Amino acid sequence: MFRRKLRALDYMNPESFDVNDEKSFQDLIVWLEDQKIRHYKIEDRGDIKAIDSKDWNTAYKRYLGELNCPASPSERAAVVDWLLGLSVRFEYGDNVEKYKSETAENVKNRQQSAPKVVNTNPLDSLDFQSAEFRDGVNNLAKQLNITPHPDHLVTLRAVSKLIQTRLSTDALQNPGEHVHQGKAYPIFEADLGFDTGDSVLNNAGKALRLMYIHDLRELQTKINECIVAVQNITANPKTDTKLGKVGR
Repeated sequence: MFRRKLRALDYMNPESFDVNDEKSFQDLIVWLEDQKIRHYKIEDRGDIKAIDSKDWNTAYKRYLGELNCPASPSERAAVVDWLLGLSVRFEYGDNVEKYKSETAENVKNRQQSAPKVVNTNPLDSLDFQSAEFRDGVNNLAKQLNITPHPDHLVTLRAVSKLIQTRLSTDALQNPGEHVHQGKAYPIFEADLGFDTGDSVLNNAGKALRLMYIHDLRELQTKINECIVAVQNITANPKTDTKLGKVGR
C-alpha cells in the first residue's frame, strides 16, 4: 500500500518494505527524517537515529508529537502513510517548478519511451542502517585506530577523511608532504587562557581551539590559492592587436 509513495520519494528497496517489521519500520522513519522531512537539525537527530536504543520508542513518540501527526504511534500503518504524504508534500514544495508541469499523460509517455537502465552500482543496494553495515564501519575504524562515534555515519566520515588525507595515492607516494613528522604538539599542556574549574572541560576547550585554528589555516590556504589563480590571469594579459587593446 506504500509502494507508489516510496517509489516517488526514491526510497531504497521499496519492494521489500514491511511496516510490520521493526527494523524496516525504524529505518524508514530515520530515512524520511534525514532525506525528506528534516524537522530536526542534523546534530539533533541522534535520538531518532539510535534505533538500537531502548529509548527509541520514546524518541519516536516525541517526534510524531512535534510533527503534530494525527495518527496514534501504535498505529504504524497510519503513521507511515501520514509521514509519506508529508514527505511527498515537502518534496513537491522543494521542486515546484519541476513538478507543476507534470501530468499523468506525460509520465506515462516518458515511461514507455525511456530505455530500461540496469543499475550496476553496488552502493545503491546497500542498507546504510543495517547492523551489518554498522559493524563493518566500526571494524574498519578499529583497524585505522579511529574512535567509533555513536552514529556510524559520523564514524564513516572520519574514516573517509583519514583515507583521503593519509591513504591517497599521492599521500602514499609522498608521505613526508602529508604526514607530519616530529614531536606531537602537547595540546593538553598548553595554556587555555582561562579556567572553567573542570579539567575535562579545559581539555575539551583546548581541543576545540586547536580544531578552530586548523580550520582557519585551511581557509587561509584556500584564500591564497584564489589569489594566486587571479594573479595568474591578471598578470599575464593577452594582446589583441586587431582591437588595439591589452587584455582578454
